[in-house]
Amino acid sequence: MTPDWYRGRPMSPHLQVWRWHWTMAASIGHRVTGVGNFLGVTLIGIWIVALTLGGAQAVPTGALGVLFWLVLYLFAVSITYHLLNGVRHLVWDSGRGFDPDQASAVSATIFGVSAIIAVALLVAGLLVAGVF
Repeated sequence: MTPDWYRGRPMSPHLQVWRWHWTMAASIGHRVTGVGNFLGVTLIGIWIVALTLGGAQAVPTGALGVLFWLVLYLFAVSITYHLLNGVRHLVWDSGRGFDPDQASAVSATIFGVSAIIAVALLVAGLLVAGVF
């Protein structure tokens, strides 16, 4: 039951009111990747300490190695997405790119480009690690 003092007050838009679109997903993705980057940097730091203490035993192999490279790939996606989306915000700060169609197209493109760049980073990492 709505109290009398609340009736007639404007309601803030909610996720149930808004139709999902790319710029909304990009905004949520930017926040999620910000948290993911913090966690990823923490894990990388722990791994570097393990490398210094344990040497080659700190490099996982087998199924754990696959999981390790998957986590590194997801971290690379997170970093590249956050970077590209930050550049999009810098463009917005200059007053450009606010056309809804253009903003949606750029937001959707950032998702795909960040995954492609992350694949290139993963392949480069595997080459440096001597896997290939």
